[in-house]
Amino acid sequence: MIDTPQISTTTEHPTAVIRFNIPRSEIQSVMGPAIKEVMSVVRTQRIGLAGPVFAYHHRMDPALFDFEVGVPVTTAVRGEGRVVPSRLPALRAARTIYRGPHEGLGAAWTEFNAWLEAEKLQTRGELWECYARGPESGSDSATWVTELVRPLR
Repeated sequence: MIDTPQISTTTEHPTAVIRFNIPRSEIQSVMGPAIKEVMSVVRTQRIGLAGPVFAYHHRMDPALFDFEVGVPVTTAVRGEGRVVPSRLPALRAARTIYRGPHEGLGAAWTEFNAWLEAEKLQTRGELWECYARGPESGSDSATWVTELVRPLR
C-alpha cells in the first residue's frame, strides 16, 4: 500500500552515480556494491550528502534496466573510477511513499501507476526511487521507506 500520491515540482540536485545497463535479473547483485562505491568516493572527496540513496531509471524495459544508482550531493563529484557526476532534474512529478520491504516495490509501482492512469496523468519515460530508510537503518523491513517518483509530461 502506498500513501496518497502528490504532484510537486522537484528541484535539480547534483549527484554522484554509477550508471548501469544490465539485465533486470542482475539489479540485486549490483546495487549494494555500487552504493558502497559511490559513498566511498563521496567520503574521500569530502562532499556533503543532500539526500538519500536513489535509483534513477532512464527507461523502463522489461528485460534491461538502464539506470543510475547514487546519492544527491552538495557539490559536484569529480569522476573517479565508475563514479561520475550526474543530476536529478527539476521537473513536475507525481510522488508517493511506500513503506515496507524492497520485495514489495513491484506491487507499489503497480498501485502508483494505476493511480496515475485513473487521474489521467501522462508520465515521461523515466522514474526514480529514493531509499529514505532501508537496510542500513535496521533489519525490520516493515520500517523501510521508499519514495517513488514519476516525472509528468
